[in-house]
Amino acid sequence: MTTNKQRYWYAAAGVFFVLFAIIAFFVATNEAALSSFDNPIIHLVRGNLTDGKTSYFSLVTRFGDTLTVVILTIVLAALLYLSKAKISAYWLILNAFIIQGGGNTALKLIFDRPRPSGEHLVSASGTSFPSGHSMGSMLLYGTLIILLPQFIKNKPLRILIQILLGCLILLVGTSRIYLGVHYPSDVLGGFLAGACWLALSYPMFKKFNTQ
Repeated sequence: MTTNKQRYWYAAAGVFFVLFAIIAFFVATNEAALSSFDNPIIHLVRGNLTDGKTSYFSLVTRFGDTLTVVILTIVLAALLYLSKAKISAYWLILNAFIIQGGGNTALKLIFDRPRPSGEHLVSASGTSFPSGHSMGSMLLYGTLIILLPQFIKNKPLRILIQILLGCLILLVGTSRIYLGVHYPSDVLGGFLAGACWLALSYPMFKKFNTQ
């Protein structure tokens, strides 16, 4: 990877970090100030709760569950390792296991934000910021989006899969809002934290992956 491309990724990581830091600042010091951001989105997403949408989002949210992420990561990492893409397998494990597991847990402990007080349509334990489902989805499916060019040379097919994975990330985050277990700022914070790590670590991954 050229120096210019590295700078692009590091600049993106910096933007994601600053945006995350802004949300985190208000979570820690003036949570009420986030209501002007959170409430309109909550009203839009949860304005009409139906059995059909509840069933749909209850299914979608499972793609961000810890068990699902663990199983998919193990299977995909094993396939990558067996196909001689060992560095890719290690990077996937680092992102989906260590950064998601340790990083999200640490952030939740630091900010200790209670979950929304409204009706929860699924059970959820622990604190709220940042959303673990959102961060985990970004780290797992975001890693796959980045790795796809290495394995799928058919550009239209690759772009289609990348778009579908991007939509899945967004849908998992939306499901957490609809189900009432996260504020939109929790979801955005999870997305930003995951994206920041991906952008920060990708240049190093490329360095080792080409050796």
